[in-house]
Amino acid sequence: MLKDNLQEVEERIAHACARAGRDRDEVLLIAVSKTKPVEMIEEIYQEGIRAFGENHPQEIREKFPLLPADIQWHMIGHLQTNKIKYVIDRACMIHSVDSLHLAEAISKAAVKSDRVMPILIEVNMAREASKFGVLPEETESLIRQIAPLPGIHIEGLMTIAPYTDQPEENRIYFREMKKLNIDIGAKNIDNVCMRHLSMGMTGDYEVAIEEGATMIRVGTGIFGARSYAR
Repeated sequence: MLKDNLQEVEERIAHACARAGRDRDEVLLIAVSKTKPVEMIEEIYQEGIRAFGENHPQEIREKFPLLPADIQWHMIGHLQTNKIKYVIDRACMIHSVDSLHLAEAISKAAVKSDRVMPILIEVNMAREASKFGVLPEETESLIRQIAPLPGIHIEGLMTIAPYTDQPEENRIYFREMKKLNIDIGAKNIDNVCMRHLSMGMTGDYEVAIEEGATMIRVGTGIFGARSYAR
């Protein structure tokens, strides 16, 4: 079943890329494996997927030693500073940086681990009170504050669009994200390379791809419904 789910997702990605005149290899599919057991991750791994996303640092810590070393773990959920230690040597990227305080803590941990952590700045483009993320008009200022920190490299933006049964409703947010990404990239800020847009999930990733997403985060579409009895 998982193989069939993945095949359907891949076909939809390919069609969205074609509609947008983009190459398929411009979009990284991140399989969101939060709450899912190692066995299910292994099954998707066997189908060629190497990028997996987790919302909770503890899950990366637990799964990391049990799975192949070439998996790229993406930290996509809200990150508390006291949990950075769980991901600093395991994650390939942190998508959810939305404050100078968090960036400073990541920087300190990265320097201690002698590495440079790629990060994305999380933007609350839809201005939802229930969501984390910096407001669009404050994004450039935050990036300029974070950019000089050692041990991190800003590589773009991330957003979580509103939940909706009508994916087309989120097109405006994805389009605004693309524009913001381009505008900030044009400023040529040191230690900033705005090459990534992490946006689009199971319900709206096709629209996100059409509007320029370079990373999409698909969980339910691949693994099925989640159990939160953790």
